[in-house]
Amino acid sequence: MAPRNKILAGLEDALAHVNGETRRAREGRVRVPKHVDVKLLRNRLGLSQADFAHRFGFTVASVRNWEQGVRQPEGPARILLTLIDRIPEQVQAALRRAA
Repeated sequence: MAPRNKILAGLEDALAHVNGETRRAREGRVRVPKHVDVKLLRNRLGLSQADFAHRFGFTVASVRNWEQGVRQPEGPARILLTLIDRIPEQVQAALRRAA
């Protein structure tokens, strides 16, 4: 498809989305692991529970509970932990800029 046609198709998709038409929309799906080994991740980064919690915006109690198996990270926490596992430097840089 020629670049001009791709642009027009994209604009048509955007207009369809704005008008509530979902059949033209492309939906991306992400795969988030069901389990994140927080202790392994934290140890790999060389951080204490407190340092890990403060660096990434978790409570120390949450980190402790995840590591002891009392609870499992859910939703946004599990997504953030997955990003920390895969691209820790970029997550830290983004959080520093947001502060």
